[in-house]
Amino acid sequence: MYPDHTHEPPAQRAVEVHQPTPLAPAVAVPAPVVQGQPSTVPAVASIVLPDGRVVTGYAINPAQPEPATAKPPVSRAAVNVALGGVGFLAVCGGLLLLTTFITALTALVTQLITLAAVIFGGWIAVQVFGANGSGGNTFNIRKAVFKRNHFNG
Repeated sequence: MYPDHTHEPPAQRAVEVHQPTPLAPAVAVPAPVVQGQPSTVPAVASIVLPDGRVVTGYAINPAQPEPATAKPPVSRAAVNVALGGVGFLAVCGGLLLLTTFITALTALVTQLITLAAVIFGGWIAVQVFGANGSGGNTFNIRKAVFKRNHFNG
């Protein structure tokens, strides 16, 4: 299957270049040209390897690398970290305002309850200790004398 290896160098053969003949299209309508298709038919090259095998194929031009793009002055990770910090500060500020609002609302409710207690207590005091004589009982207290466990009034 494989040729026997001999210590003699292989015979040198010339490289043959074959130009393929394109076939005429079978249909009258030409096929659409695909983007990136070469405008000319490339040359076919045959190469004889040192062990005597012949390799035939098209020559391929090496792919040109894309031009290097300029790096941005600030890395994308740094931008993401900065934006995360700004978002965190915005959330902290909002939470601070929320707790301040809840504290102020609690103080307002406490003051309203205290005010209602003072007003209601004052109204009760006026009702109990009112200056008008109607509906109230009058008690006259005079000096009483106790002699030998006996009340003299």
